[in-house]
Amino acid sequence: MPNPDDRKSRTVLQKIARRVMVERGLEPDFPPAALAELSAIKGPEANPGAPVRDMRELLWCSIDNDDSRDLDQLTVAEGLGDGSARVLVAIADVDGLVGKGTALDGHGRKNTTSVYTAGGIFPMLPEKLSTDLTSLAFGTDRVACVIEMTFDKTGALKGSGIYGAVVKNQAKLAYNSVAAWLDGKAPMPSPIGAVAGLAENIRLQHNVAEQLRSLRHMRGALSLQTVQPRPVFDGDVLRDLLPDQSNVAKSLIEELMVAANGVTARYLSAKGFPSIRRVVRTPSKWDRIVELAAERGSALPDRPDGKALEAFLVAAMKADASSFPDLSLCVIKLLGRGEYVVEFPGGTVAGHFGLAVADYAHSTAPNRRYPDLLIQRLLKSALAGSRPPYANDDLTSLAQHCTDQEDAAKKVERQVVKSAGAMLLSARTGDKFDATVTGATDKGTWVRLRRPAVEGKLLKGFEHLKVGDRIRVQLVSTDVERGYIDFVSA
Repeated sequence: MPNPDDRKSRTVLQKIARRVMVERGLEPDFPPAALAELSAIKGPEANPGAPVRDMRELLWCSIDNDDSRDLDQLTVAEGLGDGSARVLVAIADVDGLVGKGTALDGHGRKNTTSVYTAGGIFPMLPEKLSTDLTSLAFGTDRVACVIEMTFDKTGALKGSGIYGAVVKNQAKLAYNSVAAWLDGKAPMPSPIGAVAGLAENIRLQHNVAEQLRSLRHMRGALSLQTVQPRPVFDGDVLRDLLPDQSNVAKSLIEELMVAANGVTARYLSAKGFPSIRRVVRTPSKWDRIVELAAERGSALPDRPDGKALEAFLVAAMKADASSFPDLSLCVIKLLGRGEYVVEFPGGTVAGHFGLAVADYAHSTAPNRRYPDLLIQRLLKSALAGSRPPYANDDLTSLAQHCTDQEDAAKKVERQVVKSAGAMLLSARTGDKFDATVTGATDKGTWVRLRRPAVEGKLLKGFEHLKVGDRIRVQLVSTDVERGYIDFVSA
Protein backbone atom coordinates (compact mmCIF):
# COMPACT_ATOMS: atom_id res chain seq x y z
CA MET A 1 0.00 0.00 0.00
CA PRO A 2 1.65 3.29 -1.04
CA ASN A 3 2.13 5.87 1.64
CA PRO A 4 -0.23 8.85 1.67
CA ASP A 5 1.36 12.24 1.21
CA ASP A 6 3.45 13.63 4.07
CA ARG A 7 0.62 15.69 5.54
CA LYS A 8 -0.69 14.64 8.94
CA SER A 9 -3.50 12.34 7.87
CA ARG A 10 -5.26 12.32 11.23
CA THR A 11 -5.34 16.11 11.41
CA VAL A 12 -6.68 16.41 7.85
CA LEU A 13 -9.41 13.86 8.53
CA GLN A 14 -10.38 15.54 11.78
CA LYS A 15 -10.79 18.88 10.00
CA ILE A 16 -12.92 17.20 7.35
CA ALA A 17 -15.02 15.52 10.04
CA ARG A 18 -15.66 18.84 11.80
CA ARG A 19 -16.67 20.53 8.57
CA VAL A 20 -19.01 17.74 7.53
CA MET A 21 -20.62 17.59 10.98
CA VAL A 22 -21.53 21.27 10.73
CA GLU A 23 -22.86 20.76 7.20
CA ARG A 24 -25.06 17.94 8.50
CA GLY A 25 -26.46 19.93 11.42
CA LEU A 26 -24.26 18.45 14.15
CA GLU A 27 -22.14 20.38 16.65
CA PRO A 28 -18.50 19.21 16.94
CA ASP A 29 -17.82 21.39 20.01
CA PHE A 30 -19.51 21.77 23.39
CA PRO A 31 -21.07 25.21 23.99
CA PRO A 32 -19.61 27.47 26.72
CA ALA A 33 -22.61 26.95 29.00
CA ALA A 34 -22.11 23.17 28.91
CA LEU A 35 -18.40 23.54 29.67
CA ALA A 36 -19.24 25.82 32.59
CA GLU A 37 -21.58 23.16 33.99
CA LEU A 38 -18.90 20.56 33.44
CA SER A 39 -16.30 22.51 35.43
CA ALA A 40 -18.67 22.61 38.41
CA ILE A 41 -19.02 18.81 38.54
CA LYS A 42 -16.50 17.44 41.00
CA GLY A 43 -17.44 13.80 41.30
CA PRO A 44 -20.04 11.09 40.68
CA GLU A 45 -23.54 11.49 42.03
CA ALA A 46 -23.26 10.94 45.79
CA ASN A 47 -27.01 10.71 46.43
CA PRO A 48 -28.82 8.59 43.82
CA GLY A 49 -32.18 9.86 45.09
CA ALA A 50 -33.68 6.42 45.79
CA PRO A 51 -32.76 3.32 47.80
CA VAL A 52 -30.24 1.19 45.95
CA ARG A 53 -28.76 -2.25 46.52
CA ASP A 54 -25.07 -2.76 47.27
CA MET A 55 -23.91 -5.19 44.58
CA ARG A 56 -20.24 -4.30 44.44
CA GLU A 57 -19.10 -7.77 45.46
CA LEU A 58 -20.44 -9.43 42.29
CA LEU A 59 -18.08 -10.38 39.45
CA TRP A 60 -19.04 -7.46 37.21
CA CYS A 61 -16.96 -6.98 34.08
CA SER A 62 -17.04 -4.79 30.97
CA ILE A 63 -16.35 -6.13 27.47
CA ASP A 64 -15.91 -3.45 24.83
CA ASN A 65 -13.50 -2.24 22.15
CA ASP A 66 -9.81 -2.26 23.05
CA ASP A 67 -9.64 1.52 23.38
CA SER A 68 -13.11 2.21 24.82
CA ARG A 69 -13.31 4.19 28.04
CA ASP A 70 -16.97 5.28 27.83
CA LEU A 71 -18.20 2.10 29.51
CA ASP A 72 -21.99 2.08 29.60
CA GLN A 73 -22.67 -1.44 30.81
CA LEU A 74 -21.37 -4.24 32.99
CA THR A 75 -22.55 -7.85 33.00
CA VAL A 76 -22.49 -10.77 35.43
CA ALA A 77 -24.24 -14.16 35.54
CA GLU A 78 -25.17 -16.78 38.13
CA GLY A 79 -25.99 -20.44 37.51
CA LEU A 80 -29.11 -21.57 39.35
CA GLY A 81 -28.42 -25.30 39.44
CA ASP A 82 -31.20 -26.59 37.19
CA GLY A 83 -29.70 -25.39 33.93
CA SER A 84 -31.25 -21.96 34.30
CA ALA A 85 -29.24 -18.81 34.89
CA ARG A 86 -29.66 -15.29 36.18
CA VAL A 87 -27.99 -12.54 34.16
CA LEU A 88 -27.57 -8.97 35.42
CA VAL A 89 -26.82 -5.98 33.19
CA ALA A 90 -25.78 -2.76 34.92
CA ILE A 91 -26.30 0.48 32.99
CA ALA A 92 -24.38 3.65 33.91
CA ASP A 93 -26.53 6.27 35.69
CA VAL A 94 -25.77 9.15 33.32
CA ASP A 95 -28.89 11.08 34.32
CA GLY A 96 -27.44 11.44 37.83
CA LEU A 97 -24.95 14.01 36.52
CA VAL A 98 -26.62 15.16 33.29
CA GLY A 99 -29.99 16.51 34.37
CA LYS A 100 -32.90 17.13 32.04
CA GLY A 101 -32.85 20.70 30.72
CA THR A 102 -29.21 21.43 31.56
CA ALA A 103 -26.78 22.81 28.98
CA LEU A 104 -24.97 19.45 28.88
CA ASP A 105 -28.29 17.77 28.22
CA GLY A 106 -28.99 20.37 25.52
CA HIS A 107 -25.85 19.43 23.61
CA GLY A 108 -26.74 15.75 23.90
CA ARG A 109 -30.26 16.54 22.71
CA LYS A 110 -28.83 18.46 19.74
CA ASN A 111 -26.47 15.76 18.42
CA THR A 112 -28.25 12.73 19.98
CA THR A 113 -25.23 10.46 19.48
CA SER A 114 -21.47 10.20 19.67
CA VAL A 115 -19.95 10.42 16.21
CA TYR A 116 -17.16 7.94 15.45
CA THR A 117 -15.06 9.06 12.49
CA ALA A 118 -11.75 8.09 10.94
CA GLY A 119 -10.53 11.49 12.11
CA GLY A 120 -11.47 10.95 15.75
CA ILE A 121 -14.42 10.63 18.11
CA PHE A 122 -16.85 13.47 18.81
CA PRO A 123 -18.55 12.32 22.02
CA MET A 124 -22.15 13.15 22.87
CA LEU A 125 -21.01 14.09 26.39
CA PRO A 126 -17.64 15.53 27.46
CA GLU A 127 -14.95 12.96 28.19
CA LYS A 128 -14.76 14.04 31.84
CA LEU A 129 -18.22 12.51 32.09
CA SER A 130 -18.44 9.79 29.45
CA THR A 131 -15.01 8.24 30.09
CA ASP A 132 -14.78 8.99 33.80
CA LEU A 133 -17.56 10.22 36.07
CA THR A 134 -20.47 8.54 34.25
CA SER A 135 -18.43 5.58 33.00
CA LEU A 136 -18.50 2.21 34.75
CA ALA A 137 -14.72 2.35 34.85
CA PHE A 138 -12.53 -0.40 36.27
CA GLY A 139 -12.22 -0.42 40.05
CA THR A 140 -14.71 2.39 40.69
CA ASP A 141 -17.94 2.40 42.72
CA ARG A 142 -20.79 3.63 40.55
CA VAL A 143 -24.56 3.94 40.82
CA ALA A 144 -26.26 2.00 38.03
CA CYS A 145 -29.63 0.85 36.80
CA VAL A 146 -29.62 -2.96 36.95
CA ILE A 147 -31.71 -5.12 34.62
CA GLU A 148 -32.11 -8.61 36.07
CA MET A 149 -33.14 -11.52 33.83
CA THR A 150 -33.67 -15.20 34.63
CA PHE A 151 -33.50 -17.66 31.73
CA ASP A 152 -34.34 -21.35 31.67
CA LYS A 153 -31.99 -23.93 30.20
CA THR A 154 -33.27 -23.23 26.68
CA GLY A 155 -32.72 -19.47 26.94
CA ALA A 156 -36.39 -18.59 27.41
CA LEU A 157 -37.00 -15.65 29.75
CA LYS A 158 -38.62 -16.81 33.02
CA GLY A 159 -38.58 -13.54 34.99
CA SER A 160 -37.09 -10.08 35.13
CA GLY A 161 -36.73 -6.99 37.29
CA ILE A 162 -35.21 -3.51 37.26
CA TYR A 163 -33.71 -1.61 40.22
CA GLY A 164 -30.93 0.72 41.28
CA ALA A 165 -27.64 -0.56 42.67
CA VAL A 166 -24.06 0.37 43.47
CA VAL A 167 -21.70 -1.72 41.33
CA LYS A 168 -17.96 -2.08 40.80
CA ASN A 169 -16.21 -3.12 37.59
CA GLN A 170 -13.88 -6.00 38.51
CA ALA A 171 -12.29 -6.41 35.06
CA LYS A 172 -12.04 -4.21 31.95
CA LEU A 173 -11.95 -6.60 28.99
CA ALA A 174 -11.69 -6.23 25.21
CA TYR A 175 -13.71 -7.96 22.52
CA ASN A 176 -10.85 -9.38 20.46
CA SER A 177 -8.86 -10.96 23.29
CA VAL A 178 -11.97 -12.38 24.99
CA ALA A 179 -13.18 -13.80 21.67
CA ALA A 180 -9.82 -15.41 20.92
CA TRP A 181 -9.85 -17.03 24.37
CA LEU A 182 -13.45 -18.26 24.10
CA ASP A 183 -12.63 -19.70 20.66
CA GLY A 184 -9.61 -21.52 22.06
CA LYS A 185 -7.22 -19.56 19.86
CA ALA A 186 -5.38 -17.61 22.57
CA PRO A 187 -4.62 -17.77 26.29
CA MET A 188 -7.00 -16.36 28.86
CA PRO A 189 -6.66 -12.55 29.10
CA SER A 190 -4.75 -11.67 32.26
CA PRO A 191 -7.54 -9.48 33.76
CA ILE A 192 -9.81 -12.54 33.76
CA GLY A 193 -7.27 -14.72 35.51
CA ALA A 194 -6.72 -12.02 38.13
CA VAL A 195 -10.30 -12.37 39.45
CA ALA A 196 -11.25 -15.69 41.03
CA GLY A 197 -14.30 -17.23 39.36
CA LEU A 198 -14.50 -14.71 36.52
CA ALA A 199 -13.50 -17.19 33.80
CA GLU A 200 -16.39 -19.50 34.69
CA ASN A 201 -18.73 -16.51 34.91
CA ILE A 202 -17.87 -15.27 31.43
CA ARG A 203 -18.28 -18.76 30.00
CA LEU A 204 -21.73 -18.91 31.60
CA GLN A 205 -22.60 -15.53 30.05
CA HIS A 206 -21.37 -16.84 26.70
CA ASN A 207 -23.51 -19.98 26.98
CA VAL A 208 -26.62 -17.97 27.83
CA ALA A 209 -25.92 -15.57 24.94
CA GLU A 210 -25.61 -18.48 22.51
CA GLN A 211 -28.98 -19.83 23.68
CA LEU A 212 -30.54 -16.40 23.22
CA ARG A 213 -29.02 -16.11 19.78
CA SER A 214 -30.36 -19.52 18.74
CA LEU A 215 -33.86 -18.62 19.89
CA ARG A 216 -33.85 -15.30 18.01
CA HIS A 217 -32.66 -16.94 14.83
CA MET A 218 -35.34 -19.61 15.14
CA ARG A 219 -37.82 -16.71 15.17
CA GLY A 220 -36.25 -15.21 12.05
CA ALA A 221 -33.43 -12.96 13.29
CA LEU A 222 -31.02 -12.31 10.45
CA SER A 223 -27.42 -13.48 10.25
CA LEU A 224 -25.82 -10.37 8.81
CA GLN A 225 -22.08 -9.74 8.74
CA THR A 226 -21.02 -6.28 7.64
CA VAL A 227 -17.53 -4.88 7.29
CA GLN A 228 -16.93 -1.72 9.31
CA PRO A 229 -13.74 -0.04 8.03
CA ARG A 230 -11.30 0.68 10.85
CA PRO A 231 -8.52 3.22 10.21
CA VAL A 232 -4.97 2.10 10.96
CA PHE A 233 -2.52 4.90 11.74
CA ASP A 234 1.24 4.98 12.02
CA GLY A 235 1.57 7.95 14.33
CA ASP A 236 -0.62 10.52 12.61
CA VAL A 237 -0.30 9.00 9.11
CA LEU A 238 -3.09 6.79 7.78
CA ARG A 239 -1.75 3.44 6.56
CA ASP A 240 -4.83 1.30 5.91
CA LEU A 241 -8.55 0.71 6.34
CA LEU A 242 -9.13 -2.77 7.73
CA PRO A 243 -12.45 -4.55 8.20
CA ASP A 244 -13.60 -4.71 11.82
CA GLN A 245 -15.12 -8.18 12.00
CA SER A 246 -17.73 -9.58 14.38
CA ASN A 247 -16.74 -12.23 16.94
CA VAL A 248 -18.20 -14.30 19.78
CA ALA A 249 -17.44 -11.67 22.45
CA LYS A 250 -19.30 -8.99 20.48
CA SER A 251 -22.14 -11.47 20.00
CA LEU A 252 -22.19 -12.14 23.76
CA ILE A 253 -22.70 -8.47 24.56
CA GLU A 254 -25.13 -7.95 21.67
CA GLU A 255 -27.40 -10.78 22.83
CA LEU A 256 -27.45 -9.69 26.47
CA MET A 257 -28.17 -6.10 25.43
CA VAL A 258 -30.99 -7.12 23.09
CA ALA A 259 -32.53 -9.08 25.94
CA ALA A 260 -32.07 -6.19 28.40
CA ASN A 261 -33.58 -3.71 25.95
CA GLY A 262 -36.62 -5.93 25.58
CA VAL A 263 -37.08 -6.13 29.36
CA THR A 264 -36.83 -2.33 29.57
CA ALA A 265 -39.50 -1.82 26.90
CA ARG A 266 -41.90 -4.24 28.53
CA TYR A 267 -41.29 -2.79 32.01
CA LEU A 268 -42.23 0.71 30.88
CA SER A 269 -45.30 -0.63 29.09
CA ALA A 270 -46.40 -2.51 32.22
CA LYS A 271 -46.04 0.69 34.26
CA GLY A 272 -48.26 2.59 31.82
CA PHE A 273 -45.33 4.70 30.60
CA PRO A 274 -44.56 5.70 27.03
CA SER A 275 -41.24 4.57 25.61
CA ILE A 276 -39.07 5.23 22.58
CA ARG A 277 -38.67 2.04 20.55
CA ARG A 278 -36.06 1.21 17.96
CA VAL A 279 -37.77 -0.37 14.95
CA VAL A 280 -36.88 -1.68 11.52
CA ARG A 281 -40.12 -2.03 9.60
CA THR A 282 -41.03 -4.86 7.25
CA PRO A 283 -38.88 -4.19 4.15
CA SER A 284 -40.54 -2.42 1.23
CA LYS A 285 -37.82 -3.54 -1.21
CA TRP A 286 -38.44 -7.22 -0.58
CA ASP A 287 -38.75 -7.88 -4.32
CA ARG A 288 -35.08 -6.98 -4.83
CA ILE A 289 -34.07 -9.22 -1.91
CA VAL A 290 -35.99 -12.01 -3.67
CA GLU A 291 -33.99 -11.27 -6.83
CA LEU A 292 -30.70 -11.38 -4.89
CA ALA A 293 -31.58 -14.80 -3.57
CA ALA A 294 -32.65 -16.04 -7.02
CA GLU A 295 -29.33 -14.92 -8.50
CA ARG A 296 -27.68 -17.23 -5.97
CA GLY A 297 -29.94 -20.17 -6.71
CA SER A 298 -32.34 -19.72 -3.79
CA ALA A 299 -36.07 -18.99 -3.71
CA LEU A 300 -37.76 -16.65 -1.24
CA PRO A 301 -41.51 -16.19 -0.81
CA ASP A 302 -43.23 -13.24 -2.45
CA ARG A 303 -44.08 -11.66 0.92
CA PRO A 304 -41.46 -10.64 3.54
CA ASP A 305 -40.51 -13.64 5.66
CA GLY A 306 -37.70 -13.33 8.22
CA LYS A 307 -37.25 -17.08 8.70
CA ALA A 308 -36.92 -17.72 4.98
CA LEU A 309 -34.47 -14.84 4.59
CA GLU A 310 -32.41 -16.14 7.50
CA ALA A 311 -32.23 -19.61 5.93
CA PHE A 312 -30.98 -18.08 2.68
CA LEU A 313 -28.38 -15.97 4.50
CA VAL A 314 -27.03 -18.94 6.47
CA ALA A 315 -26.73 -20.99 3.27
CA ALA A 316 -25.04 -18.10 1.44
CA MET A 317 -22.52 -17.65 4.25
CA LYS A 318 -21.61 -21.35 4.15
CA ALA A 319 -21.33 -21.30 0.35
CA ASP A 320 -19.06 -18.22 0.10
CA ALA A 321 -17.87 -16.74 3.39
CA SER A 322 -15.50 -14.28 1.71
CA SER A 323 -18.26 -12.45 -0.18
CA PHE A 324 -20.89 -12.72 2.56
CA PRO A 325 -20.15 -9.26 4.05
CA ASP A 326 -20.93 -7.73 0.64
CA LEU A 327 -24.21 -9.64 0.45
CA SER A 328 -25.02 -8.59 4.02
CA LEU A 329 -24.44 -4.93 3.19
CA CYS A 330 -26.75 -5.20 0.20
CA VAL A 331 -29.49 -6.83 2.28
CA ILE A 332 -29.14 -4.22 5.03
CA LYS A 333 -29.58 -1.40 2.52
CA LEU A 334 -32.63 -3.10 1.05
CA LEU A 335 -34.16 -3.70 4.48
CA GLY A 336 -34.26 0.04 5.08
CA ARG A 337 -33.13 2.25 7.92
CA GLY A 338 -33.89 1.83 11.58
CA GLU A 339 -35.88 4.55 13.25
CA TYR A 340 -37.09 5.67 16.65
CA VAL A 341 -40.81 5.76 17.33
CA VAL A 342 -42.86 6.30 20.50
CA GLU A 343 -45.07 3.58 21.91
CA PHE A 344 -47.78 5.09 24.07
CA PRO A 345 -49.67 3.12 26.74
CA GLY A 346 -52.13 0.78 25.09
CA GLY A 347 -50.65 1.28 21.65
CA THR A 348 -48.47 -0.86 19.42
CA VAL A 349 -45.56 -0.12 17.10
CA ALA A 350 -43.64 -2.13 14.53
CA GLY A 351 -40.97 -4.47 15.83
CA HIS A 352 -37.38 -4.89 14.70
CA PHE A 353 -37.44 -7.04 11.56
CA GLY A 354 -33.70 -7.74 11.54
CA LEU A 355 -33.52 -8.77 15.22
CA ALA A 356 -36.86 -10.63 15.22
CA VAL A 357 -37.98 -8.91 18.40
CA ALA A 358 -41.25 -7.09 18.98
CA ASP A 359 -40.21 -5.01 22.01
CA TYR A 360 -36.94 -3.15 21.65
CA ALA A 361 -35.98 0.10 23.39
CA HIS A 362 -32.41 1.36 23.20
CA SER A 363 -31.43 1.73 26.86
CA THR A 364 -27.95 0.29 27.35
CA ALA A 365 -25.65 3.11 26.11
CA PRO A 366 -26.73 6.41 27.76
CA ASN A 367 -23.22 7.88 27.48
CA ARG A 368 -23.28 7.46 23.70
CA ARG A 369 -26.94 7.69 22.58
CA TYR A 370 -29.55 10.23 23.62
CA PRO A 371 -32.54 7.85 23.21
CA ASP A 372 -30.92 5.68 25.88
CA LEU A 373 -30.67 8.67 28.22
CA LEU A 374 -34.34 9.44 27.58
CA ILE A 375 -35.27 5.84 28.40
CA GLN A 376 -33.17 6.02 31.57
CA ARG A 377 -35.12 9.05 32.77
CA LEU A 378 -38.40 7.31 32.02
CA LEU A 379 -37.21 4.22 33.89
CA LYS A 380 -36.09 6.17 36.95
CA SER A 381 -39.43 7.98 37.08
CA ALA A 382 -41.31 4.68 36.78
CA LEU A 383 -39.19 3.14 39.54
CA ALA A 384 -39.84 6.14 41.79
CA GLY A 385 -43.59 6.10 41.11
CA SER A 386 -43.42 9.54 39.53
CA ARG A 387 -45.06 10.88 36.39
CA PRO A 388 -43.22 10.58 33.05
CA PRO A 389 -40.67 13.42 32.75
CA TYR A 390 -41.64 14.16 29.13
CA ALA A 391 -44.92 15.14 27.50
CA ASN A 392 -46.16 12.90 24.69
CA ASP A 393 -45.66 15.57 22.02
CA ASP A 394 -42.09 16.16 23.20
CA LEU A 395 -41.30 12.44 23.02
CA THR A 396 -42.74 12.22 19.51
CA SER A 397 -40.63 15.12 18.23
CA LEU A 398 -37.55 13.78 20.06
CA ALA A 399 -37.95 10.35 18.45
CA GLN A 400 -38.01 11.88 14.97
CA HIS A 401 -35.10 14.19 15.84
CA CYS A 402 -33.02 11.25 17.11
CA THR A 403 -33.72 9.34 13.88
CA ASP A 404 -32.70 12.33 11.76
CA GLN A 405 -29.53 13.05 13.74
CA GLU A 406 -28.47 9.42 13.81
CA ASP A 407 -28.84 9.36 10.03
CA ALA A 408 -26.75 12.54 9.82
CA ALA A 409 -24.06 11.04 12.07
CA LYS A 410 -23.86 7.90 9.94
CA LYS A 411 -23.48 10.05 6.82
CA VAL A 412 -20.64 11.96 8.48
CA GLU A 413 -18.92 8.72 9.45
CA ARG A 414 -19.29 7.31 5.93
CA GLN A 415 -18.06 10.51 4.31
CA VAL A 416 -14.93 10.66 6.47
CA VAL A 417 -14.25 7.00 5.75
CA LYS A 418 -14.48 7.87 2.06
CA SER A 419 -12.01 10.72 2.58
CA ALA A 420 -9.69 8.24 4.29
CA GLY A 421 -10.18 5.86 1.39
CA ALA A 422 -9.40 8.65 -1.07
CA MET A 423 -6.15 9.28 0.84
CA LEU A 424 -5.14 5.65 0.57
CA LEU A 425 -6.04 5.38 -3.13
CA SER A 426 -4.73 8.77 -4.25
CA ALA A 427 -1.59 7.23 -5.79
CA ARG A 428 -3.43 4.31 -7.45
CA THR A 429 -5.30 6.00 -10.31
CA GLY A 430 -5.63 3.51 -13.14
CA ASP A 431 -5.53 0.44 -10.91
CA LYS A 432 -8.29 -2.18 -11.23
CA PHE A 433 -10.26 -3.77 -8.38
CA ASP A 434 -12.95 -6.35 -7.72
CA ALA A 435 -16.08 -4.65 -6.36
CA THR A 436 -19.71 -5.19 -5.41
CA VAL A 437 -22.58 -2.86 -6.29
CA THR A 438 -23.94 -1.43 -3.02
CA GLY A 439 -26.28 1.24 -4.36
CA ALA A 440 -28.16 1.79 -7.62
CA THR A 441 -30.59 4.72 -7.70
CA ASP A 442 -31.45 7.70 -9.86
CA LYS A 443 -28.70 9.56 -8.01
CA GLY A 444 -26.00 7.16 -9.14
CA THR A 445 -24.43 3.73 -8.75
CA TRP A 446 -21.97 2.93 -5.96
CA VAL A 447 -19.53 0.06 -5.55
CA ARG A 448 -17.51 -1.23 -2.63
CA LEU A 449 -13.97 -2.63 -2.82
CA ARG A 450 -12.86 -5.54 -0.70
CA ARG A 451 -9.45 -4.06 0.09
CA PRO A 452 -9.17 -1.35 1.15
CA ALA A 453 -12.73 -1.46 2.52
CA VAL A 454 -14.00 1.68 0.79
CA GLU A 455 -16.96 2.69 -1.36
CA GLY A 456 -16.97 4.88 -4.46
CA LYS A 457 -19.15 6.01 -7.36
CA LEU A 458 -19.30 4.27 -10.72
CA LEU A 459 -19.25 6.93 -13.45
CA LYS A 460 -19.42 4.70 -16.54
CA GLY A 461 -20.60 1.18 -17.28
CA PHE A 462 -23.38 1.10 -14.68
CA GLU A 463 -26.28 0.43 -17.03
CA HIS A 464 -28.55 -2.41 -15.86
CA LEU A 465 -26.49 -3.05 -12.72
CA LYS A 466 -28.34 -3.92 -9.50
CA VAL A 467 -27.42 -3.96 -5.83
CA GLY A 468 -25.40 -7.09 -5.15
CA ASP A 469 -23.89 -7.45 -8.63
CA ARG A 470 -20.16 -8.14 -8.76
CA ILE A 471 -18.07 -6.09 -11.14
CA ARG A 472 -14.49 -5.21 -12.09
CA VAL A 473 -13.76 -1.49 -11.82
CA GLN A 474 -10.92 0.92 -12.57
CA LEU A 475 -10.05 3.91 -10.38
CA VAL A 476 -10.15 7.19 -12.33
CA SER A 477 -9.98 9.93 -9.66
CA THR A 478 -10.02 10.77 -5.95
CA ASP A 479 -10.86 13.89 -3.95
CA VAL A 480 -9.87 13.73 -0.27
CA GLU A 481 -11.70 16.89 0.83
CA ARG A 482 -15.03 15.82 -0.63
CA GLY A 483 -14.54 12.09 -0.03
CA TYR A 484 -14.98 11.28 -3.71
CA ILE A 485 -13.65 8.02 -5.15
CA ASP A 486 -14.67 7.56 -8.78
CA PHE A 487 -14.53 4.41 -10.90
CA VAL A 488 -15.47 3.20 -14.33
CA SER A 489 -16.32 -0.32 -15.36
CA ALA A 490 -13.12 -2.15 -16.28
